Amino acid sequence: MPERPEIICICGSMRFAEDMRAVSQSLTLAGVIVLMPAEIDTPITNEQKTALGKLHLRRIDLADRVLVVNRGERFGEPTTREIDYARATGKPVTFVGPVYGEA
Repeated sequence: MPERPEIICICGSMRFAEDMRAVSQSLTLAGVIVLMPAEIDTPITNEQKTALGKLHLRRIDLADRVLVVNRGERFGEPTTREIDYARATGKPVTFVGPVYGEA
């Protein structure tokens, strides 16, 4: 039986959606299963935003590791929560792009 492909959950601010799509495409072409936040083009309620945040934590549960896409800016509260959650559940966390505060 063939080995299961690695599953990576992409996290980061939706301000970097274009970067996330590019990373997802590259990983997918390399044979990785990619999970990433949904792009919602319409306004959403606070309740929907909370539900989407919880749904993304379930994506982290399914992943082998988390990849955070960043352009060197400080992480917002949702991304920080996702990183903390991933680490608390034992998922390795890696970063694409410069990490804020690191040289």
